Amino acid sequence: MRNTSIDLLDPTPRALVAIGSDYPHGHLLPSHRHRRAQLLYGATGVMQVSTRDGRWVVPPQRAVWIPPQVNHEVLMLGVSTRSLYIEPEAMPALGSECQVISVSPLMRQLLLEAVDLPLEYDENGRDGALVSLLLHELTRASHLPLHVPLPESPPLLALCQAFLQEPNAHQTPVAWAQHLHISLRTFTRLFRQQTGMSFVQWRQRACVVRALTRLAAGEAVTRIALDLGYDSPAAFSTMFRRILGQAPTAYLAAELPAPGKALSRRH
Repeated sequence: MRNTSIDLLDPTPRALVAIGSDYPHGHLLPSHRHRRAQLLYGATGVMQVSTRDGRWVVPPQRAVWIPPQVNHEVLMLGVSTRSLYIEPEAMPALGSECQVISVSPLMRQLLLEAVDLPLEYDENGRDGALVSLLLHELTRASHLPLHVPLPESPPLLALCQAFLQEPNAHQTPVAWAQHLHISLRTFTRLFRQQTGMSFVQWRQRACVVRALTRLAAGEAVTRIALDLGYDSPAAFSTMFRRILGQAPTAYLAAELPAPGKALSRRH
């Protein structure tokens, strides 16, 4: 199905409903939730997914897993999506929290095929086998470190949200502790308790997540590195590679299909 709402199709008596949608750049889907679990795959563009627990950035050709009944909003930056809506009892073992996952070439082709299936596909025929294989592939997908967790403490949350708007690699835990009028030791313990990460790990993750959005928009690595407060593009690239395993431009290019293939079933 294309460019329609899951609300209209949710009663479909099948384990999986697949929908393909195209969004203008900057389109915001306000906070909502689904009865079914959702796999949201971006064939093009970048998605920013936000929940009360944090923010995820989904680069092109990756996907985000959203469990049932999780309130979320999505900012679409030039995105053409393929979404799978999966009955809770048929959910693959991807956990009860949102996460960004890799998409294998096989899964990518299955996603493109899935949106062209009849709503009430033959569960015992070829279409049912395709759905079964797709669900199996989901269980093999690897998790990507593209989540920026948010604390519950209102004063600390305010600092984190401000940082996400304007990340700066030079901000220090000492400065944040002083702002909150607590000791560095107390701040360090509080930050890890609230986010599950050290301040430095969180700061680096936040910078990577912000950089991915700008890289996908075609901005130069040098400009991004300097805007984020890094002393040089090399220093930024070293940090980026430490977290995601590849240099910035190589990461976005990795696993992308050849031109003309990514959206071969778009129309």
